[in-house]
Amino acid sequence: MTDNTAPTRTPRSMPIREWLAPITLVTILAALLGTMYLGYTADPEKHLHDFPIALVNQDVGDTVSGTPTNIGAQITSALRENIPADKIDLRPLGINEAQQQLQNGEVYGAIVIPGDFTKRVAILGAASIVPGQVEQPIISVLTNPRAGTLAAQIMNTVADQAMTQVNSTVGNQLAEQVRAAGTTPLSGAAQLQLTEPIDVVVTAYHPLPEGTGQGLAAFFYTLVLLIVGFSGAMMINSLVDASLGYIPAEYGPWHKTTNPAPISRWRTLLVKWGIAAISAPLASGVFLGVGTLLDMAIERPLMLFLYGTLAIAAIAVTALSVMAAFGTAGLMINLIVFVVLGIPSSSGTIPLEATPRWIADMATFEPMHQIYLAVRAILFFDGHLEAGMAQGLWMTCAGLAIGLLVGAVATNTYDLRGMWRLGIEHAPAR
Repeated sequence: MTDNTAPTRTPRSMPIREWLAPITLVTILAALLGTMYLGYTADPEKHLHDFPIALVNQDVGDTVSGTPTNIGAQITSALRENIPADKIDLRPLGINEAQQQLQNGEVYGAIVIPGDFTKRVAILGAASIVPGQVEQPIISVLTNPRAGTLAAQIMNTVADQAMTQVNSTVGNQLAEQVRAAGTTPLSGAAQLQLTEPIDVVVTAYHPLPEGTGQGLAAFFYTLVLLIVGFSGAMMINSLVDASLGYIPAEYGPWHKTTNPAPISRWRTLLVKWGIAAISAPLASGVFLGVGTLLDMAIERPLMLFLYGTLAIAAIAVTALSVMAAFGTAGLMINLIVFVVLGIPSSSGTIPLEATPRWIADMATFEPMHQIYLAVRAILFFDGHLEAGMAQGLWMTCAGLAIGLLVGAVATNTYDLRGMWRLGIEHAPAR
């Protein structure tokens, strides 16, 4: 250990032009962060596109005033015509298919018209003239909180706007029919009842269990997997290089220098990969243990541990490969790919269908979105492949394979061309 304050040296002045690189990089990073993070949180409902909602019409119809009528079918047609198709992906489905898509997180909610809807509307109209007990016709709105907390809130907003219009339309039709058939004016109570004839019941299809942070647990579990993989790669890279003598190890005002080892870039990268592979299951086990101690709802701990190990290893290996291929610039590349672009396009806090399209498009290749899909499927959808587990798993494996390929090709290319680190030859002289 050597005190680096001992030698007396005349400091070299740093030319002003050399200030431009860090200033430019910080400015670019600020612009990226502002665009990504403020762009996707500013107004989610304004950016709605292709927001999937199931529409189920079970109404069998009835004969009203001698005419076969199906008010459920009329409402279905009206909703499909009036709800903007560029914002909402309204899917007419059967009840079984709708439930299946709710279970897999493929839709954020469902609007369900029951089988006796027309009959109940007809009875309500008759009860406005003839006294008697009557129940309001019901339309059920099912939210899917396991697919995302904000998505459930958006579903409530969309359904509320749609049902307000449906109530107004059905109420006006009933009022006209009653006035045409009745001989006495409607009472105030009857008029009020016809103003909102439909009882809209909002329920969660599959409520979240306790210990999920209202659905945010999947996002934050994904975030810690990404941070430990990304930050761990930077620590491994620095510590191994310092141990091999390629950078000084600094501890406050002290530094330790080591003679550089005659080792190839490829072998150095293999050492770093090995450390990352050993660290990944340990970190994944720690996260699982902490989550258990904090009473986090984890129904499939083994699956979460195994996938967490794979995700951490894939991120660390890829980040190490990028730094081996691009050197110092690899730090900025990793920061942008894994963090700056990753969090807004993860869909962990705001669904992709409520972000600008250019952010949603990035989710097709961004690592954090793939990891989030798998973690959410494990925590909230019983690990179903259709719930995002399949996509998250194979994309994580693909990312790991790409990282291995990039690192192997780059380091071996440098070694074969004699581009040794610090000019230190690692192969025997010919």
